[in-house]
Amino acid sequence: MNIVVCIKQVPDTTEIKIDPVKNTLIRDGVPSIMNPDDKGGLELALRMKDSYGANVTVITMGPPQAELILREAMAMGADRAILLTDRKFAGADTLATSYALAGAMKTMDYDLIIAGRQAIDGDTAQVGPEMAEHLDIPQVSYVVNAERLENGNLLVKKESEESVQTLEVEGKCVLTVLASAFNARYMTVSGIVEAYDKEVEIWGADKIEVDETKLGLKGSPTKVFKSFPKSLKAPGEVHEVSEEEAVELIVNKLKEKHII
Repeated sequence: MNIVVCIKQVPDTTEIKIDPVKNTLIRDGVPSIMNPDDKGGLELALRMKDSYGANVTVITMGPPQAELILREAMAMGADRAILLTDRKFAGADTLATSYALAGAMKTMDYDLIIAGRQAIDGDTAQVGPEMAEHLDIPQVSYVVNAERLENGNLLVKKESEESVQTLEVEGKCVLTVLASAFNARYMTVSGIVEAYDKEVEIWGADKIEVDETKLGLKGSPTKVFKSFPKSLKAPGEVHEVSEEEAVELIVNKLKEKHII
């Protein structure tokens, strides 16, 4: 079983600030980490490797320094690492990013593609599903577990705010994973040593199956108008009342907000 895991190097959003003039993220001096949902996806792939003997390849698109998270992934147990890096990828939105990643997948032998639900620097949750569309294969999002059945299909569990679903998926597919469902393993000392003995493959645009007019800024139909931090909620009100009064209070609040 060949599994490809898409990971991304992102700024640690607990330490990030917004440029008040440009309205963009200030990345200078901010440490970079592996995107948490992607790390959850990698953990799922490594658990499948432990159970079924899968071969795990990690891939990321980014600048040369993104090699660091590929080394981290290999230290955790990934077998192969690919860095998509080329000036032609610069300025890519989610559509152009997913198109480039799908172009890389078309040159690879894979049975399953795993990605995180979304990246913490963009929060769009678009790249995984768009990649599945480019490849014309099924997708399941909000994944919290996946097991391989005896018939070769996958039994996938997904969770949303409204429901929990269990699906059987046939053939190649894309899964996007929730980090909250997985406690990712730590790197080992021997794993770190081995990771730096392995090669990280560097792929440019000429290595993948793409129309170069659909890459980077040229292939990106969306533009960021403004970036801003999430506003804080106002403090809530505390009421010390009886059960009957509490029910009446809640009903009145719901009516005020036109919920009921």
